Amino acid sequence: MEINELDIDNIIKQVLANIAPALMDKPVVKTYLPDNQIVGIVASNRIKYGIFETVDEAVEAADKAQQVYSKEYQLKDRDKLITALRTELTLEVNTLAKMTYDETGLGKYEDKVKKNLLAINKTPGIEILKTEAISGDEGLTIIEHAPFGVIGAVTPVTNPTETIINNVISMLTAGNSVVFNVHPGTKKSCTYLVERINQMIEVAGGPLNLVTMVKEPTMDSVKLLSTHPKIRMMVGTGGMGMVRSLLQSGKKVIGAGAGNPPVIVDKTANIRTAATEIFMGASFDNNILCIAEKEVFVEKEVYADFIYYMVEAGAFLLTNAHLQQIMDLVLTHDSSGYHVAKNWVGKDARKMLEAIGVVDNSDYKLLICEVAHNHPFVMLEQLMPVLPIVKCDNLTEAIDYALIAEQGNRHTASMFSQSIDNLTAFARKVETTVFVKNASTLAGVGFGGEGHTTMTIAGPTGEGITNAMSFTRQRRCVLGDGGFRII
Repeated sequence: MEINELDIDNIIKQVLANIAPALMDKPVVKTYLPDNQIVGIVASNRIKYGIFETVDEAVEAADKAQQVYSKEYQLKDRDKLITALRTELTLEVNTLAKMTYDETGLGKYEDKVKKNLLAINKTPGIEILKTEAISGDEGLTIIEHAPFGVIGAVTPVTNPTETIINNVISMLTAGNSVVFNVHPGTKKSCTYLVERINQMIEVAGGPLNLVTMVKEPTMDSVKLLSTHPKIRMMVGTGGMGMVRSLLQSGKKVIGAGAGNPPVIVDKTANIRTAATEIFMGASFDNNILCIAEKEVFVEKEVYADFIYYMVEAGAFLLTNAHLQQIMDLVLTHDSSGYHVAKNWVGKDARKMLEAIGVVDNSDYKLLICEVAHNHPFVMLEQLMPVLPIVKCDNLTEAIDYALIAEQGNRHTASMFSQSIDNLTAFARKVETTVFVKNASTLAGVGFGGEGHTTMTIAGPTGEGITNAMSFTRQRRCVLGDGGFRII
């Protein structure tokens, strides 16, 4: 029996009415896919739930979806879609964490669960989109925050599904659609997530293909995406090389680059608290977060106590002999200097110890070492659970060393101190996007701290802790001649 388009539409409505009556306010229409695609749940095996062979196909599908989204869906509809995504994605966090860990081998499963939940629950929705109004004798002006259109987004290997979730909630809240070019090493887990997001949106009554991705992501596909005429904005989360290349696209770019966050512990600090918080942050997901503490500078008066409390918290203190073995294991060296061995990025501290012949029944989560301020572990963004600690003669020296290690990234820094003057002195000099006082740097993105979260910390381009507002453009509407002025 041949099924015509009306039959397909009726089948879709009946199925969706049965499985999600509370979410179904708008009809599902068939204009969201390329013209050569069959639409309807009855033919779902032929529907491309956001995954496309080419950049052109992915962008065209996202563009059609965004046009419908912009014209037919109000703020309340966006809110409904985001609420549905939060609810359904929460059910997926264990699967996403396992898939990501299995695919990348980075970090820890349990911490990935926490990161995905953080992105789901603490990425702002429509409440952050505030209309501004200016009223005076000459009339009324309102400033609205409008979508850009289709956004191209590049995501990292370290936080693949978390970045997609965070970006999707923010970008769809702002009224955009998005085309992802994910890290090739995460395409399996990201493909699963993008497909599930599209299915969730469809069930909630939204346009299919608001979120798309390139099936086989490469550097060439990044270039094609960044130069596509229908891409209105590029968002890059990852290394500075990638951000610099996007900045050459001629488009509006939001770039989140690398960091090498230093921590200072001065002699006024609560040393036990400092050690506990730093241990938690530096060991979380095996230190692959860009905001994680990467090196610590401690005033000499409290240095011994700090080392003691770090060991008490669960860190393994490397001897000089162990330190050299670990360097040989996880670093490479050539004429240009030291580099991180990629096969050890994000690996467990226990596995590193086993590799150098240290057998211990304790499940160590962090290795610490006492080094000079210019040691390779201090100067490299390692993304490994190895934390170098530097003894400093005074606060001035600690700040100077921290600035050298931070290398002008202006990403993240933290300090433990009871002195407002000391905290202020470091914060002013380091000029980072995120500055955390007396807590783990995780607090800087809302994990154990106030404020919303993001996985795209746009330091290089200045947007900071991004949210839906970051992905909008201002539109000013002016009513002149004293219009609507009632006083």
